[in-house]
Amino acid sequence: MYKILLIDHCYFSRLGMVGWLNHSEYFASPFEITATDHLLRAREYIMQWQPDMVIADLHGFMSDIHHISQLSSIFAACGKHTRLLLLQSGMSEALEHYCETHKPWQTVEKSIPLGDLKDVIEQAMQTRPQTREARTVTSLLTLREERILKWWTDGIANEVIARNMGIAVKTVYTYKRNIRMKLGVDNRFSLFVPQHELRVE
Repeated sequence: MYKILLIDHCYFSRLGMVGWLNHSEYFASPFEITATDHLLRAREYIMQWQPDMVIADLHGFMSDIHHISQLSSIFAACGKHTRLLLLQSGMSEALEHYCETHKPWQTVEKSIPLGDLKDVIEQAMQTRPQTREARTVTSLLTLREERILKWWTDGIANEVIARNMGIAVKTVYTYKRNIRMKLGVDNRFSLFVPQHELRVE
């Protein structure tokens, strides 16, 4: 069965899109859909679940500097066999520049009429690659690092993280240092400061 992964930071937009896609009478062929608002989980879905198509509004993630480092893993995980359909919901120089060098399958405005979006999705479903090669995409972060990053960005204290993970507080600091190195951020505050505030004029 055809599989679609939806990535959208906005809860209401994500919920509305899933509801619309689940009206199967709109589409000629059946499909499964999974949705997420987290890029690290999205990459894991792509690698493990191997959807045929990813529909993503990445603009909502651009205010967080660490998400820019994750774009390459999303594009790489999609590879040749997962169609990446970008929904443009706003302007972002960083995202536009990235998409110029790493071409998505197709980009459309998020305000596209639903009938036109249905046609784009149908086209992807009808022209999907027939065979899948084994993929060798490596996760950027380990599952433990992803869990710690999620708690970290949620503002959970190191002591609570250590207790939840069953590890020493000192080990939490080590994990955080490794996460910063992998995501290419120079200090712990960069993970939480919006990108436009980090730019030097």
